[in-house]
Amino acid sequence: MIKNKLSAFMGEKRINISEVARITGLSYTTVYKLYNDNTSGVDFYTLDRLCWALECRIPDLFEYIET
Repeated sequence: MIKNKLSAFMGEKRINISEVARITGLSYTTVYKLYNDNTSGVDFYTLDRLCWALECRIPDLFEYIET
């Protein structure tokens, strides 16, 4: 199972959905859905923009948990 840690990471950085959307150029809806873990997948462009804007790596945002 893949655990989405975006909301926790954004909380640590004290940055909100609107700010992430503005910095990344992603739509508010895209960031909102990721933040609330309401997606069935994420494309590479979105991952690239998030990692660039938040100055992080993919493992900072997502974690694999064996079930």
